[in-house]
Amino acid sequence: MEPPAAKRSRGCPAGDEPGTGARRGRPEPLLDLSAKRVAESWAFEQVEERFSRVPEPVQKRIVFWSFPRSEREICMYSSLGYQPPEGEQDTRVPFTRGLHLLQNGAVDRVLQVGFHLSGNIRELGAPGEPEHLYHVSISFDRCKITSVSCGCDNRDLFYCAHVVALSLYRIRHAHQVELRLPISETLSQMNRDQLQKFVQYLISAHHTEVLPTAQRLADEILLLGSEINLVHGAPDPTAGAGTEDANCWHLDEEQIQEQVKQLLSNGGHYGASQQLRSMFSKVREMLRARDSNGARMLILMTEQFLQDPRLALWRQQGAGMTDKCRQLWDELGALWVCVILSPHCKPDERAGWLQLLGTWDKLDVCPLEEGNYSFGIPALQPTVASRTGSEDEEEEVTAASLRRTVFSRALQAGELHWNDSHLQRILASDSCGPSLTGNMGGDKPTFDPQGHPIWLGEPLPTACARVDTLRAHGYPHKALRLACAIINTLRLQRRHQLEDYRQQKKELLQKGTTCLTSTEGWVGHPLDPIGCLCRALLEACRLEEEPPSLYPDLATEKRKLAYQHVPVPGSPGESYLALALEVALLGLGQQRALPEGLYAQDKVVRNEEQLLALLEEVELDARLVQVLRTQAALLLEGGPFSGFGEVIFRESVPMHTCARYLFAALLPHDPDLAFRLALRAMRLPVLETTFPAGEVHPNPLDSIMSNRFPRWFILGHLETRQCELASTMLTAAKGDTKWLHAVLGSVQQNIHSPALLFKLAQDACKTATPASAPPDTMLLGIALELGLQVMRMTLNTMTWRRREMVRWLVSCATEIGPPALMSIMKNWHSLFTPVEAVTIVAVTGTTHATLLRLQLDAVGREELWACARTLALQCAMKDPQNCALPALTLCEKNHAAFEAAYQIVLDAAAGGLGHAHLFTVARYMEHRGLPLRAYKLATLALAQLSIAFNQDSHPAVNDVLWACSLSHSLGRHELSAIVPLIIRSIHCAPMLSDILRRWTLSAPGLGPLGARRATKPLGTDRAPLCQLLDAAVAAYITTSHSRLTHISPRHYGDFIEFLGKARETFLLAPDGHLQFAQFLENLKQTYKGKKKLMLLVRERFG
Repeated sequence: MEPPAAKRSRGCPAGDEPGTGARRGRPEPLLDLSAKRVAESWAFEQVEERFSRVPEPVQKRIVFWSFPRSEREICMYSSLGYQPPEGEQDTRVPFTRGLHLLQNGAVDRVLQVGFHLSGNIRELGAPGEPEHLYHVSISFDRCKITSVSCGCDNRDLFYCAHVVALSLYRIRHAHQVELRLPISETLSQMNRDQLQKFVQYLISAHHTEVLPTAQRLADEILLLGSEINLVHGAPDPTAGAGTEDANCWHLDEEQIQEQVKQLLSNGGHYGASQQLRSMFSKVREMLRARDSNGARMLILMTEQFLQDPRLALWRQQGAGMTDKCRQLWDELGALWVCVILSPHCKPDERAGWLQLLGTWDKLDVCPLEEGNYSFGIPALQPTVASRTGSEDEEEEVTAASLRRTVFSRALQAGELHWNDSHLQRILASDSCGPSLTGNMGGDKPTFDPQGHPIWLGEPLPTACARVDTLRAHGYPHKALRLACAIINTLRLQRRHQLEDYRQQKKELLQKGTTCLTSTEGWVGHPLDPIGCLCRALLEACRLEEEPPSLYPDLATEKRKLAYQHVPVPGSPGESYLALALEVALLGLGQQRALPEGLYAQDKVVRNEEQLLALLEEVELDARLVQVLRTQAALLLEGGPFSGFGEVIFRESVPMHTCARYLFAALLPHDPDLAFRLALRAMRLPVLETTFPAGEVHPNPLDSIMSNRFPRWFILGHLETRQCELASTMLTAAKGDTKWLHAVLGSVQQNIHSPALLFKLAQDACKTATPASAPPDTMLLGIALELGLQVMRMTLNTMTWRRREMVRWLVSCATEIGPPALMSIMKNWHSLFTPVEAVTIVAVTGTTHATLLRLQLDAVGREELWACARTLALQCAMKDPQNCALPALTLCEKNHAAFEAAYQIVLDAAAGGLGHAHLFTVARYMEHRGLPLRAYKLATLALAQLSIAFNQDSHPAVNDVLWACSLSHSLGRHELSAIVPLIIRSIHCAPMLSDILRRWTLSAPGLGPLGARRATKPLGTDRAPLCQLLDAAVAAYITTSHSRLTHISPRHYGDFIEFLGKARETFLLAPDGHLQFAQFLENLKQTYKGKKKLMLLVRERFG
């Protein structure tokens, strides 16, 4: 019988077979129907053993239908499932390349001999290279490819493009493939002469390859007692697998191990993590297809993960593994839970897996599960029984003492089974209803009061792991039924919790604190229970706007998902979409303690964001909005069971991120509820119980309190989320006085980080001043109030951000108007340092741009200037050292204020104002055209100055020279008055001689009355310069003796130069030659032991 002629369509579902008669409009032959069933489940050897004679047409149909019939399966083994970069699809995805080869007619000479398919693939080479010809061979059995061989020598995880092309050709063009029975069947029809001719022709055609093997086999056959003669029959590679052979798809184990090893060695790269995740996705894909290679591939990957050399290094160093690596281990552990919980695996398979896990679990390098997630937690119960604190503590200590690895949950899953009668009843039908008694023979209730099935007796994460397992193994309808039963259980549990809380509400509110009612959090849990339920429910509601892609892994563009309401069977008015929203909010709103460890805390945040990202994909309609309103109200009333309850545990996870989503979703429909929920969520309990309202961090601008809160590694992130929630509320409350003040009060009470308060104030100011509309003065006032709080909180904390904060506050006050600006000037003591007030607040508040912005009249401007001058004088009195000059500058245009500022400087000089600041102010006075005041300040500065003999590079040298130049320019009287100060303050000989020369170059300037007092330069032989000359000579003598006391030979040259300068100064005196000669003679006598130095002195000066 010839194979069917129809070719497979690309768009057909995965289960359709190629070329069936039914698709041509007529019934399929009984022979094909039976041959299909046999080809799927029976090895050909089993067929031959069962029937003494199988007709050739029947054999052909069985052989024909034994090749895989679904292109999805070929795709699964020829694409990794990751998104390749744009433009690289053809080169990186073998399935796509193989498809192109097939469509371009590259496949020819296809032959099927029994269970062996062969063919040639012609592939164009690179430009300038010849065409490549590849010979491909494929063995198959029971609709699975069992081995492949290709001339391209591809070394990769999956099938190469040439194997794909041949396989797709066989599926799509089955009628064009020449079909032959297994070669053993053909040989059995030959006589002796035909067999001999066949063998000789075969050897002749391939004598270089097979001749040694042919001779060896011939020798063994001719030897009567050889092993080959003791075996009945002979092997036939085209006859399919034997009865005892494993029936599974071909998987290159060596390549998988090598690939995983290489990717782990590149663990720091983003691409490596992505490819490893793609391999995990491939495992899930295989599990969903119920392919045994899923577990096989997971074993190979796990072995390589455990051989990662970084594990031993991290353990030796006591360091934690990287975040990317930890996430991969988490996914590995979750996959093993799915494998162990498989509802259809054989007991011996599960036993083998558990044995492997037990071995891995005991390894020293096996990573531990991070976080305070216990195993012995209470199961889902309809009520919550209260227990004593000592029992809780004992249980926590016991749980903490257990060594929990990433495989511990999978090992625990090995104790679970699917044989429970009520569980089977839930999974079997959508119309599962209560019996007359409502129970299934046990103590546990099995239905809620409304008659819906519930599932008790297991912790929620374990029950949700069953849902994930059912989805992973291709049982989506059963997963939905169990998910609905779990949600019914959670509803029943919450109803009882609310009843208990209402009875204890008064006592709890009086107490003001509570303890946790749940021993572990659902969001951030290693098994991700809430995520499992949400994904299962949302998957059932996914709306496909076009037929599903046959190869989803190869999609070039990720489309935005659309969802629709799908009714829940047996529950009128319910939809899977509404249930997904409800269970997500139930998990996100659970009051739970923050787990221990950086990674576990980071996982809580990441898991929360992933759940909210799922919800944000869902477009809210009236039905879902009603669900939101109901759940939000229940969260507010949830007491100690809800993170939005009135009383919460000190270290419970904050609700900021969840509240932000709820606020944005509820605001258009129920603003009152939205604000009440968000305001309740503003709390950050761990800070509220430590810092009273208004009290700040020990380090206010550092929001991460690593020292004070060693366990709260993500505190900075949580505070940022809190600030984002507050910013969202302030923006939404724009124009609403009631809610603006409510949000402001909440912010001031709950946000303790000045940096975040400042950001919040900036955001509010930006929102209040849109470019195309008038400013919102009410919101601007809120922004200013927040800015003032930041100023008060950081007044005693110097930081580079203070200047930015002060400038922003002035600009914000300017936007509000003159009263606000003058208010901060008048109250500067509690907001700014004197320097900030006089250099930033007063200056910025009186700039031309500010005055234009305020649009003030002359009276208003003068009032603002008066306020600024008052501030400047107050600052100068409080901190004259840093504020005197800015105050003088600010008061220039007002004589009275300027005089007051000048008097403050004079008073400060008597009180210890430094010479550097006095010189600075003196220079300013000269620049302003007030030389006498400059001279006065310079003399005050000189009185405080002292420059030693060896301080040639003293910082005040230029100031002293300027002061001398100033006094010289004023006249002989001022010069004479300053000389004693110079002599008393300066003992540096070069400096004194420099001043002396400057004064002898020209005559003194005008005196104080404007009359010139001198017509020629002053002489050094008369007062006042003779006193200065004597001081300079004495300084040179003293300095010389001082330098010679500890002089070394390498400084001899410098000393000779110094003596040269001294001689120039000595010669300014009438008897300078005689004085210098006596000075040198004294040196020679005193330091005659320094012969070399004295020789240099004689050579230079005689």
